[in-house]
Formats: sequence, structure tokens, C-alpha cells
Amino acid sequence: MSSDDEDDLVFKALADRRRRQILDLLKAEPRTTGDLCARFGDSLDRCTVMQHIGVLEKAGLIIARREGRQRWNYLNAGPFKDISDRWISPYAAEAVSLLARLKRDLESQEGEGA
Repeated sequence: MSSDDEDDLVFKALADRRRRQILDLLKAEPRTTGDLCARFGDSLDRCTVMQHIGVLEKAGLIIARREGRQRWNYLNAGPFKDISDRWISPYAAEAVSLLARLKRDLESQEGEGA
């Protein structure tokens, strides 16, 4: 699978508010599937939560491990770092450079006007 295909899976997984809520829960600590289902109470049934978990797993954002009858879900930070490295960091670096240049220009103008 190409990097673009993997990025598409991550962005599509993150597009749903409920999947982001699941990731927020897993950010604090690993949780069982039963616990994740219980966190949504009556707003989502178990089957729907499992479908969302499946999308997150396919995108590589969750790693699941079975321990006996329980299925533990862990947040996988790797895809977030990949997205950050490819899509956020280069733009952030450019923005910082632009702000530094603006600061120099403004300080230069202050020096000329004083």
C-alpha cells in the first residue's frame, strides 16, 4: 500500500467525530472493547462501536490484542507522527520562517523611523 493510500485511510478514519472520541479515550490508557462500548452508553450500540474500531484498526490508529476473552485496544501514535512529518511540520516550519522574517522587517522599520 502506498503512503498516499495509508494517509487516505488515516484522514478518513479521523473524519468521524465518534472515532476521534474513541481515540481520545485510548489516549489516556488502553481499554477493552467492552469498556469502549460502555463509554458510548445508549448513543451507539456495540456493533456500531465495533465498526468504528475496525475502521481505526484498518487505518493503523489502533492496535488490538486479545487477552483471554478480552480484547484490549491500544492507541498507535505512529500514523499521527507520519501525518505530522509529512503534512504539518513542513507548513509549520514555513510559517515560523515567515513570522521571523516579518519580525525582522518590523524591527528594521522601527530602527529607520527612530
